[in-house]
Amino acid sequence: MDPRSIDAGGSTFTCLEQGSGVPLVLLHGVGSGARSWVRQLDTLSARCRVVAWDGPGYGGSTALPMDAPGPDDYSDALLRLVHALGVDRMHLVGHSLGAIQAARFARRHPERILGLTLASMSAGHARLPEAERIRLREARLSDLAALGVAGMAKKRGPRLLSDQATDEQRQAVIDTMSLLRPDGFTQAVKLLTVSDTRADLAALPASMPVQVVYGEHDVVTTPASILEVASARPGVPVKEIAGAGHACYIEQAAAFDAILLAFIEDTLRSV
Repeated sequence: MDPRSIDAGGSTFTCLEQGSGVPLVLLHGVGSGARSWVRQLDTLSARCRVVAWDGPGYGGSTALPMDAPGPDDYSDALLRLVHALGVDRMHLVGHSLGAIQAARFARRHPERILGLTLASMSAGHARLPEAERIRLREARLSDLAALGVAGMAKKRGPRLLSDQATDEQRQAVIDTMSLLRPDGFTQAVKLLTVSDTRADLAALPASMPVQVVYGEHDVVTTPASILEVASARPGVPVKEIAGAGHACYIEQAAAFDAILLAFIEDTLRSV
């Protein structure tokens, strides 16, 4: 599947798009890209218009103009894209860093959200002591500087999956991470430093359908950390995917897709 290039508000975005019906917009994590969602594009497009973006500075998408963008800057970028696509209301899915972006977009534009799925969500680092925030940021950027994109992918990529993952899945994750652009990755790492997903989740309207999904064996955003963030919204449905690590939508795609489709169908029935 070839990416689609879209001019939106003076920026270029690339995305993968398939199907028709209720819009379903997918946001990838810091070490990934639109192509990581190929299984969801194939399976969910029978029911939905599925759009997976390359975030700013990923794929062929224009990087943001500021050195250290914050959550609102990515929210504005997503708004430009969905406006250009003619998408008014959508189901929004964010994975890891994408969950940071999705939660802030939903907080700022609740009228556009049919349902929000936060998968393997990163809490962001804004609540951490400054020294720890700097350490975490520099660890990622040092890997990029010392190893290059390909070397970083080989080091960090396998951590996104559990020990039960197939060799094909591991290679797919490494291949996708090997396509990172240093400018987009650096900006996204800086986004992590200033983000607070817990605060955004707590600020969402009570009427908004929200669910949290995570992998049983996630060592990147651990189940304990995800449950702590989810507690900001008491009663939010939390779904654990057995036999999956951080990239649960890749490693256990059928289980992830079933959870997502059931959520979409349930929210449509309640409209």
